[in-house]
Amino acid sequence: MKRRYFGTDGIRGQSNVFPMTPDLAMRVGIAAGTIFRRGNHRHRVVIGKDTRLSGYMLENAMVAGFTAAGLDAFILGPIPTPAVAMLTRSLRCDIGVMISASHNPYEDNGIKLFGPDGYKLSDELEAEIEDLLDKDLNAQLAKSDDIGRAKRVDGVHDRYIEHAKRTLPRDVTLQGLRIAIDCANGAAYKVAPAVLWELGADVVTIGNEPNGTNINLNCGSTSPVALQKKVDEVRADIGIALDGDADRVIIIDENGSIVDGDQLMAVIAESWAESQQLRGNGIVATVMSNLGLERFLDERGMALARTKVGDRYVVEHMRQHNYNVGGEQSGHIVLSDYGTTGDGLVAALQILAAVKRTGRTVSEVCRRFEPVPQLLRNVRISGGKPLEDIQVQKAIADAEAELARSGRLVIRPSGTEPLIRVMAEGDDRAQIERIVNELIGTISNVRTAA
Repeated sequence: MKRRYFGTDGIRGQSNVFPMTPDLAMRVGIAAGTIFRRGNHRHRVVIGKDTRLSGYMLENAMVAGFTAAGLDAFILGPIPTPAVAMLTRSLRCDIGVMISASHNPYEDNGIKLFGPDGYKLSDELEAEIEDLLDKDLNAQLAKSDDIGRAKRVDGVHDRYIEHAKRTLPRDVTLQGLRIAIDCANGAAYKVAPAVLWELGADVVTIGNEPNGTNINLNCGSTSPVALQKKVDEVRADIGIALDGDADRVIIIDENGSIVDGDQLMAVIAESWAESQQLRGNGIVATVMSNLGLERFLDERGMALARTKVGDRYVVEHMRQHNYNVGGEQSGHIVLSDYGTTGDGLVAALQILAAVKRTGRTVSEVCRRFEPVPQLLRNVRISGGKPLEDIQVQKAIADAEAELARSGRLVIRPSGTEPLIRVMAEGDDRAQIERIVNELIGTISNVRTAA
């Protein structure tokens, strides 16, 4: 399905540059409002955002669009993406909106949409919205008497804080733990430290002074160096690094080492299997997850189901096949017992529960398997379809044949940036590096010739 606006995680781009303009944001509000305007009840939308400067602009534009379509808009302000998903359901809204570009720099922004069940929209619903976006929307506007109202909602932070706290097992507290948390100067800068403190931890917080332009800037899950230094400085038991909208998490152990999403999923899967909480006898991850995770689960009689990249596709597979743990190597962890989308803080609480119950250090708990050597490199493209080139396709086929059963090769265009991602993994690191470098060279040569 060719998509003009939506990528793997909503609509995303540079702020004030098409398509991430206030005009399109308003049109998305009208189009989405039209599609979800079902029945005779008063229709409602919740709109959250992260801390980007452009959030004010896009928030107002979307409020204009939704109210013009006849929906009442509940404005949440800066709040994590999983909180928007949760509030869409708990406030009985017809649609939820998160204005965020997740882990991208502040210059970018995006629009994520949730249905009334709190789940991200299907490809089919996004296609319906796209179909309306390029049409005259005047016929979709509400009558003068039916224009929606807009208001800011108080107490939404408290709702999410209580929701997150309830996901920690009742017999576990965080007393005795010193936790350093990096909020990426993003959406969780208020709620995440509050949750940890109220659960009894000694909390040291960084990345909690957003100014509109410092979200994800040398901080957060994509840049954990600052947190590694803070863990060492304050001798923390654990470091928790969220991203700009707090739907992903990376852990730093007491030695300053990084623990990625694959290791976190292994910890949760093993822990939940022991407590008979795990459903589906395994987990769902994407094609990017390490082969070491797959081998770890297989050795314990559990399965790893793989999907294409994007937590939305992970969630779809979880729902279809009754899994309750899934995620991505990048730190999107979806625990469907507690939410409908990735939640970095809730995932971190499950890791903390395992640490407290075992009485072991974070490094001991979170090193569940030895990762297979894996190399990921990106090729920036300005246009064209280099993956359809015969020379590139032959190089890919040759690489796959060489790896055979000893490794994997994943080559795909990014859904959020103008990049082609080349990933290979296998037991022979030198072989993996050579294969990736050769493929990068082939793709670059084709791109240059084009």
